[in-house]
Amino acid sequence: MSHKNTDDKKNNEKTKAPNNRTLQLSKEEEPYYQKKTVSQNQALKADFKELINKTINADLFEFIEKIPSESIDLVIADPPYNLTKSFNSSSFKRTNDEEYENWLHSWLNQIKRIMKENASVYICCDWQSSPLIYNCAKDYFIPQNRITWEREKGRGAKTNWKNSLEDIYFFTKSKNYKFNIESVKIKKRVIAPYVDEKGNPKDWDTLPEGKFRLTHPSNFWGDITIPFWSMPENTDHPTQKSEKLVAKLILASSDENDLILDPFSGSGTTLVTAKKLRRRFIGIEKDLMYCCLTEKRLELAEKDKSIQGYHDNVFWERNSLVK
Repeated sequence: MSHKNTDDKKNNEKTKAPNNRTLQLSKEEEPYYQKKTVSQNQALKADFKELINKTINADLFEFIEKIPSESIDLVIADPPYNLTKSFNSSSFKRTNDEEYENWLHSWLNQIKRIMKENASVYICCDWQSSPLIYNCAKDYFIPQNRITWEREKGRGAKTNWKNSLEDIYFFTKSKNYKFNIESVKIKKRVIAPYVDEKGNPKDWDTLPEGKFRLTHPSNFWGDITIPFWSMPENTDHPTQKSEKLVAKLILASSDENDLILDPFSGSGTTLVTAKKLRRRFIGIEKDLMYCCLTEKRLELAEKDKSIQGYHDNVFWERNSLVK
């Protein structure tokens, strides 16, 4: 081997920092996890029950007709925003608003078909795709709310405000839907510990960690940490959502053993979180590497069922839980 080739190899190798816990696949792992995924051809031939708790390596539009009508309890969709962006072996190219809306309509009508009458659907978006997604989705579903969450990751902008917020629209198929408010309350530190006339705490408790109260969650979430290099759930997927964010959606709008669909499953956060919370799942992802990464995460979830920020069946205010 020439010195030049040796130098090129060294330059191409990525050396992780000591505390970098980003999950990746080795060349030896790829064929192992590829066998665990279900190919599009296999999925189209299989009985639907055989596809539950599986990662489907398929194109959504080729596979979704396979899903029976009214079979899904919850849909969590994180579609490509209307931005030009690469996702490993595939990419999405920004289009005009009309073309993007046509693309949204092409799968939203199928999503409605496969949802049970009491099912919910959450759709992620950024500030540019948000109005387009709302305008399209309201043709099929009943709008219930818009969640806005703080995406604190990223550099600042020099000629504009830093873009640090994203939306998640909450729609339901009917007026009869699940919402488990007790499962998504937040344990917040009490700043002003009021007491009644007898000196008893008013809506708060003293714990070893301090004084806390359980509060109802709002539609603004400022307690989400984007996965980064020192977190074990982090992957190289460019738009990965956190397990904590998805856990709130799952716990609020489904029960144990319900069937959850992620039609753009990426690196598998919805599937992994569903497994940790004892739900069934189906993920559709057309990039094989991300499917393999999902399978690795699902395997790791057999031993580690923890979700950052969620402990003892409660969501804790950021930086308030000391274990």
